[in-house]
Amino acid sequence: MKKITIGSLALAAMMAFSACNSNKTEDTKDVAEEQNEQKLDDTTLEDDSEFAVAAADGGMMEVKLGELAKTAAVNAEVKKFGEQMVTDHGKANDELKALAQQKNITLPMALSDDKQKKYDDLAAKKGADFDKAYISFMVDDHKEDISEFEEAAKDAKDPDVKSWAAGKVPALKHHLEMAQKIKDAQK
Repeated sequence: MKKITIGSLALAAMMAFSACNSNKTEDTKDVAEEQNEQKLDDTTLEDDSEFAVAAADGGMMEVKLGELAKTAAVNAEVKKFGEQMVTDHGKANDELKALAQQKNITLPMALSDDKQKKYDDLAAKKGADFDKAYISFMVDDHKEDISEFEEAAKDAKDPDVKSWAAGKVPALKHHLEMAQKIKDAQK
């Protein structure tokens, strides 16, 4: 009887473990890219859709991190910067959603695994440690964003995608200046 009970428990544990593993959700960024690849393959929008997916993923992260900064930051300037990120990137995200819908581009519905990890890493920090890590990340992230948006503004094949990307570069540069100023003051 004991052998049957232990065997049953082991079998139940294995089934529960495999059920947990099979429920792993796919990265929404990857799903969006796959859907776009299927429906936009061999069209001028295929490369532009990759930019749109990445921009949406980054924009969602900026908003979530901005919301986090509004509550987790101790420095008033960092809180204010977080509020600015929520406002500006929230508006840009809404514009991108409308453009994507118009162009039949699928965007991710949640943060990619990579962006979620970055969010979780920052969410684990507290006080002045959070402020420093957040602002440092914002400086690096906005430098990268500016490069990607300038490239899309130059190379995108769709004129609307190209125009949207070009229109966001000045705001991204302004965000970088703001973040750099806060970072410099922290030293």
